[in-house]
Amino acid sequence: MARPSLEVADILNRHGEAYLARHRLSRGQLKVMGAIRACRTAALGGHVMRCSDCDHPTIAYNSCRNRHCPRCQGAAAKDWLADRQADLLPVPYYHLVFTLPTPIATMAFQNKAEVYGLLFRAAAETLATIASDPRHLGARIGFTCVLHTWGSAMTHHPHLHIITPGGGLSPDGSRWISCRPGFFLPVRVLSRLFRRLFLAGLAALYATGRLAFHGDLADLTEADAFAAMLAPLRRADWVVYAKRPFGGPEAVLAYLARYTHRVAIANSRLVAMDRRGVTFRWKDYRARSAGKTWRKTMTLTAFEFIRRFLLHVLPDGFHRIRHYGLLASGRRADTIARIRQIIAAPISAAAPEERGAGGQAETDEPRDDRRPACPCCGGRMILVERFAPGSAPRTILAVRIDTS
Repeated sequence: MARPSLEVADILNRHGEAYLARHRLSRGQLKVMGAIRACRTAALGGHVMRCSDCDHPTIAYNSCRNRHCPRCQGAAAKDWLADRQADLLPVPYYHLVFTLPTPIATMAFQNKAEVYGLLFRAAAETLATIASDPRHLGARIGFTCVLHTWGSAMTHHPHLHIITPGGGLSPDGSRWISCRPGFFLPVRVLSRLFRRLFLAGLAALYATGRLAFHGDLADLTEADAFAAMLAPLRRADWVVYAKRPFGGPEAVLAYLARYTHRVAIANSRLVAMDRRGVTFRWKDYRARSAGKTWRKTMTLTAFEFIRRFLLHVLPDGFHRIRHYGLLASGRRADTIARIRQIIAAPISAAAPEERGAGGQAETDEPRDDRRPACPCCGGRMILVERFAPGSAPRTILAVRIDTS
């Protein structure tokens, strides 16, 4: 694949040092900046490969494999999707979104691990509770949650995308209970329970001293101020909405390919970097709702672009993709096979070995076991030499450097 004409790495390389001189960053943000700037450069080392057919040589520098790097997430998504194919069932799939109100989102930025984690727990308990209620579905369900923390303009907007089969197992596990066609669960009921569970969890975090506040939120360290902030949120409508059902398993995979390993902005959305700043494409959903032009471009100063990009750095070890219910346990493959038998579906090809979660969460890291074909003749590339970070290859060849 050809390298985009402009990448996030280019912006960080040109303006990163000046930004660091004027701003204090967390250790995680520094790590992300360093990884993206070094990705697929000599700083990380690499290897020399040569075609077994035409002897064409190529240098390929190592990738940083950081989950916030726009370059690395395409390969990570392909690996993840290969594993998820074995989990798909021949039933309709539904897509729900759980969003935090703005005051909570502001608090979340200063308490990412605690509040994002609570978002996962409250949404998962909400879905499992309402789905198990005989008045709604009366079944045990399974679903996958993906955390996004950004809007299209890279502003801080934490929300969960949830993908779930349209049904679940009966309490005794003997039969598959399908939801009504085109309708999974009532979003108004989901919204109210989600609000109650999240606010109860947030109060518990506050009571145990697990939330920190500083800057504009410093007054929330006072219990009365914290309670006053929560009071209107107990009456407000929280946004939980369901999108149209997917067209089939292939549509589910296509969606997951776009959403699971997405970062705050893809390199493909970048338009230009010049004296005015950084210009990128974005979607104005409010304009879309009003029937106006909603595919737009925005120009930010380089420093503001970097600031917004770094808003979305997750805490070390925090899993942004998690599986729940029927999809959560280490026996997921057995559960899927049993459900297929119950609904008389054909068994798919042998599932790949489970890698990652060991339960609800799984790693975002890609595998690095793919060898490219020769760009000249399509032949098999053979490894000639590996060279260490910061060094040059010893092989004396007129090589093509692959940074794609």
